[in-house]
Amino acid sequence: MKKITILGSTGSIGTQTLDVVRENGDLEVVGLGAGKNTELLEQQIREFSPRLAVVWDEKDALSLRESVRDLDVKILSGMDGLLELARMEESELMVTAIVGMIGLRPTMAAIEEGKDIALANKETLVTAGQLIMPLAAKNNVSILPVDSEHSAIFQALHGEDPRQVSKLLITASGGPFRGMTRKELAGVTPKDALRHPNWDMGQKITIDSATLVNKGLEVMEARWLFDVELDRIQVVVQPQSVIHSMVEFCDGAVMAQLGTPDMRLPIQYALYYPERRPLSGDRVDFWQLKELTFEKPDTDTFRGLSLAMDAAREGGTMAVVFNAANERAVAKFLKDKIRFLDIYEIIEEAMNHHRVLKNPGLDEILAAEQMTYEWIEGRW
Repeated sequence: MKKITILGSTGSIGTQTLDVVRENGDLEVVGLGAGKNTELLEQQIREFSPRLAVVWDEKDALSLRESVRDLDVKILSGMDGLLELARMEESELMVTAIVGMIGLRPTMAAIEEGKDIALANKETLVTAGQLIMPLAAKNNVSILPVDSEHSAIFQALHGEDPRQVSKLLITASGGPFRGMTRKELAGVTPKDALRHPNWDMGQKITIDSATLVNKGLEVMEARWLFDVELDRIQVVVQPQSVIHSMVEFCDGAVMAQLGTPDMRLPIQYALYYPERRPLSGDRVDFWQLKELTFEKPDTDTFRGLSLAMDAAREGGTMAVVFNAANERAVAKFLKDKIRFLDIYEIIEEAMNHHRVLKNPGLDEILAAEQMTYEWIEGRW
């Protein structure tokens, strides 16, 4: 029985990971990490009996300890707790489903302890790919993608020679505002932006899908994950979200992974790789599927992708600034403190203000993130 830990167990990916655990019955959850949702975390503790559970705030930890005092579980808090979770001796694999750069240090700690990583935290590779991938290679650790797009590419590459890859094609739904103009976007609300046409995801990633920032982050992540130059990664809008991504090879053949929009599939594939397991749910019905359409992304209106490409080409700490600025801007938009189009302005201003450090270490990456937050708070 494979033993796993889940960093971000109460979020969208975390809860769906636990759905996969329930359905299969041969995975043991030895550790859970969450943010502030102690009510759901308590339910998870009672159902899955982990040996360790972590929340961010010590006050929440005190409350949780009292709630589960009848159980044999250790409750910790903060970064020290997350690092202990990452280093659990009995764990074989950690699912990194937490949002934000808070997942960076625990992910590196787990890799240093030889744990395989089921990676759903984009920030890990976006901001520190140059540290993570060599560290994983040094410790003989597998980085198994959980994002549907990266999982699709990973599946298409299975058994293939990576030297024969011509291009990676990352698909996008286009989000809830596909086809709208900047004038039309001026008045959209968080409620509007959270109505994704195909996927059921957490709030931040849903907003990132609406701005196309999410595709930019995925391009930046794919660069490190698959060791492919930026110029050989292309974004294609596929509104039906049936084709999850594709790989073009040197002979012109294109391999695509298709399926219904269900995040449990890439989660389960990562947890059991290279084995495939049966999975309940809908299937693509090709008799009912009326069309598959493709479009070029509108990067003039939805500037998240073009700003991400600028940051990726600049390299170094610029990717950190792009990510941190977007994170803070999305948080402000969700609280109705800024308009939708202000997200792009905040990112661009933060990037223009930043002086790039080309080969940052972990401390310098975290410092660049904090400086970006402080600069934004001082202006917005």
